[in-house]
Amino acid sequence: MPMKNEEMTTLIKTRFPEAIAGENVFRNELTLTVRKDAVADVARFLKENEELDFDFLSDLCGVDRVETDDVFEVVYHLYSLSKNHRVRLKASVPSDAPHLPTVTGVWSTANWHERETYDMFGVAFDGHPDLRKILTPDDFEGYPLRKDYPLDGRQPATLRDIYRKGEA
Repeated sequence: MPMKNEEMTTLIKTRFPEAIAGENVFRNELTLTVRKDAVADVARFLKENEELDFDFLSDLCGVDRVETDDVFEVVYHLYSLSKNHRVRLKASVPSDAPHLPTVTGVWSTANWHERETYDMFGVAFDGHPDLRKILTPDDFEGYPLRKDYPLDGRQPATLRDIYRKGEA
């Protein structure tokens, strides 16, 4: 039987009273807002605690909230295969210093997700073992999913020379 949201919140907040900046339940989905410096510690606890057992990072993505709050958010979607419960973590980073600790030491799949978030939003993950672009060419300038990215700023003009060399 899945753990109830209230039980999870109490367990996590008891262990990390200073790290949890907020909580929200919408349609029975729990979201915890975590202070950025505590993300890796909270993540490790969520995975290693036997009652929680969040063994699956199903997604990690960025959100551009610069226009309204001058921050980027990184959202972690976690699932426990054995316990059948979910939680969403959110961490905000200032737009002028978008850095978070990596969670690749907790879930190896974070490697790809963090690289994607870095490539699309410019959020750097400190301690990542191989933080380089994954979807855009090395010489691509800017971050395509930021709201300030120019809509006509496609570069290079064609990707054919990069991805389909020699094809007609």
